[in-house]
Formats: sequence, C-alpha cells, structure tokens
Amino acid sequence: MLLFSFHQWWMVSGKNNCKGFCSTTKIFAKSTKQRLKFEHNDVPPYPYGPSQIYKQSNFGLYGTQKIRFGNMVSEKNEIKTRRHWRPNVHVKELYSEGFGKKISVRITTRVLRTLRKVGGLDEYLLGEKSARIKELGMTGWKLRWQLMQTPKIKERYRKQREVLGLPPLEEDLLPEQNHNAMLQEKQREQPQSNMEDVIDENEKPAAAETKQTEIESERPS
Repeated sequence: MLLFSFHQWWMVSGKNNCKGFCSTTKIFAKSTKQRLKFEHNDVPPYPYGPSQIYKQSNFGLYGTQKIRFGNMVSEKNEIKTRRHWRPNVHVKELYSEGFGKKISVRITTRVLRTLRKVGGLDEYLLGEKSARIKELGMTGWKLRWQLMQTPKIKERYRKQREVLGLPPLEEDLLPEQNHNAMLQEKQREQPQSNMEDVIDENEKPAAAETKQTEIESERPS
C-alpha cells in the first residue's frame, strides 16, 4: 500500500488538472463600440455605419445576414414554438493576392459562395457597386481600405487611369514631376489673376467719377 502526502498528490494530479484562478478583471476587454473605434482608427468612416441589431456581424463578412426569429407550428394541434435562425458562420483562411498571404476571417456560407463566383477575396472587396459596399460591413470596409493601400492594387488602379486617359494621382508622381505639375497650375492661374488686376484698374476710374458726380449733386445750388 502506497501512502502519498497531500503535497505529492497535488503535484501529480491537482496542479496539472486544476485551472489557474485570478481575481483581477480583464484589463484589455473592450465593448463593441470601443473595439470598432480602436480597429477603425486609421480607416475612413464606413458610409453605412456599424450594425446595431446583430453586433457580431461587425467583426466578419456576414453580407447583411442577421439572426432571424420565427415560430415552429405543429401539424397536429397548431401549437407555436418560438425559435430562431442564426447565419451559418465559418472561420476560413482566404488567400489575397494584394496582401500576398492568407487572411483568417469569419465568413458566412452565402458570402463564401459569392466570393468564389466573383473570383476571390480581392475582387469581392474591391467591388464598386453600392450593394457590394453595403454588403461588406465594418470588417469588409477595413479590409478594403487596407487592400487599396498595397503596392499591387495601387499599380492596378494606375494602369486603369492610363487606359481611361486620366492624369496620374499626385502620390504616384515623382518629386520632379510633382514640382512641374505645380508650376503648370500656377501658370494657369496667373493669367486669370492678371485679368482680375486689369479689371480692377478699369473699375477704379469709373468709381472715382461716380463718386465725384455724387458730391457735386449734393452741393447746394
């Protein structure tokens, strides 16, 4: 018969199986509003705002899907039983060509089907229609903004502007090209300012003449 002390039993079984106890609160715990403010600090404001009904949809690609409520009605005695339907959410690692890596995101099966139809995560996030922007949600809007800052997507937009015949953006220009563009704008504005000066000089004598006539008319005869 083996005799174990309490200390030996605790070292063998209790210490490994029992969870650690801590009475302090979570310092870094954030509410939904605080978390959104922290994650979207450097992101432009989302035009449709965060979801106020199904708040967990703010942290994934849910595609406007929310929890739904309804009743189950029995065929025998038509008794109603209240129930609800949640979106079919999965955690997937999706590859992004713009980021050059896989991104782990919570996504519904409906959005995953749409994503495969359009040709990948990048094409889904860069959609330009208002319905797609509304479907992105807060997480999709943040990923869209981060994706548009990558060099690969910037080069893609630069080529599109060249095809459409639009001038390049200021951030895409070299320092010398940017300086030349600023000089051209000043030269365009300079003739307009000269014309305004000429008009002002022509208006001054006319204003002086009208003022002189007013003074003469006010004198007693």
